[in-house]
Amino acid sequence: MVEYEHTPVTVAGKRVVVIGGTSGIGEAIALGCAADGADVVATSRTESAVESTASAIEERGAETVRVTCDVTDAESLEAAREATVDALGGVDVVVASQGAISRKSVLGIDDDDWDFVTDVALDGVRKVTQAFAPAMEEGAIVNISSLAARLAMANLPAYSAAKGGVEAFTRVSAKELAPDIRVNAIAPGYVITPQNADTYAEGTEKRQKIDDRAPLGRVAEREEIVGAAIYLASDAASYVTGEVLTVDGGFADSTF
Repeated sequence: MVEYEHTPVTVAGKRVVVIGGTSGIGEAIALGCAADGADVVATSRTESAVESTASAIEERGAETVRVTCDVTDAESLEAAREATVDALGGVDVVVASQGAISRKSVLGIDDDDWDFVTDVALDGVRKVTQAFAPAMEEGAIVNISSLAARLAMANLPAYSAAKGGVEAFTRVSAKELAPDIRVNAIAPGYVITPQNADTYAEGTEKRQKIDDRAPLGRVAEREEIVGAAIYLASDAASYVTGEVLTVDGGFADSTF
């Protein structure tokens, strides 16, 4: 019998930073990586949110450091990098999961809303990459995109443009940072988080439309994005870079 070796899908032993890791999908990824054996730093602009998530990380047996930062401020991100390196000795994985959204039409969105969304969701990815990549001898960056990058979603022009930019930036970063750092993205579909639980509650018209279109017949729980993040961050994905992994229950490629 021929024996085949394979690389396990795990981030055990890695040092992971999750930007925007104290809420929504980012928090699920931070806690999932901690439960899998990684040391994890989850950042936010809010000190209380950082404290709460850091305590949850420690409850899972992982090392962490409490870091607040603002993705629109390069110096803030650099300080977060230095605090992480000082505490953990280095960085192996960075997940850029910060988010911002404005629900206004193409003709209705103003400069302030457009700049707010793109500064956080797109330019923030650039700043995160520039701050942390120099501290990584090798490893992986995982950017969080969205189906909005490829589907026409009304009243989300800035968000859609930003996420499309994230995917393009991911491909360019993958080319330039290779071979030492792999860069990929995840495009989640409709995911229930504490922030949108009312919007996607069972029985609402929006929830029913999503359930009807998605082949799996439901929206996702945020924990269902964690496996994709761990895979892309793990050594099992050692030959994967410049890719966007869609996790949407088949929604994008289906019709009503």
